[in-house]
Amino acid sequence: MNKVMKEMISTLLYLLGVLCITYCLIHFVGQRTAVEGSSMEATLSDGDNLIVDKITYRFRDPERFDIIVFPFQYEAKKFYIKRIIGLPGETVQIDQAGTIYINGEVLEENYGREIIKPENIGIAIDPITLGEDEYFVMGDNRNNSTDSRTEIVGNIHRDDIVGRAWVRIWPLNKFGVLRHK
Repeated sequence: MNKVMKEMISTLLYLLGVLCITYCLIHFVGQRTAVEGSSMEATLSDGDNLIVDKITYRFRDPERFDIIVFPFQYEAKKFYIKRIIGLPGETVQIDQAGTIYINGEVLEENYGREIIKPENIGIAIDPITLGEDEYFVMGDNRNNSTDSRTEIVGNIHRDDIVGRAWVRIWPLNKFGVLRHK
């Protein structure tokens, strides 16, 4: 084999290796996701680009207040980004004043952008008991979010969680690791 042919094969194998590593990183470790809409304002804004950590939940369960990414069940290649409010086995309810209760106790949190209006309480007006693999999620912009309070989204199953929003990479002036707690 001549030198040119060896060089071509070497370059081809190198490129194949890079493609395999890239595929594995995107498929198993992380992926880029763009925020669409204002449901996570003021934490995340429309047009923000994020890296989603797909590996953490292989070693531990999602926790309250984690920002997660999951597919929208009625539209292919559309992903929702919401904050976990209720954990498996818990009962979630929102009263007419917009107060969130977990197992009858007021949820102490400061992520909600504003008080939930009565017309935005949705199905959570009645107690919702989560299954052993279900999570109740809400957007931080509570009055402008399609989330677990609606039947179209409902409770999120553990297997449907793609990963945890990890780093905002765009816009550059907001670059950084996202705060979950």
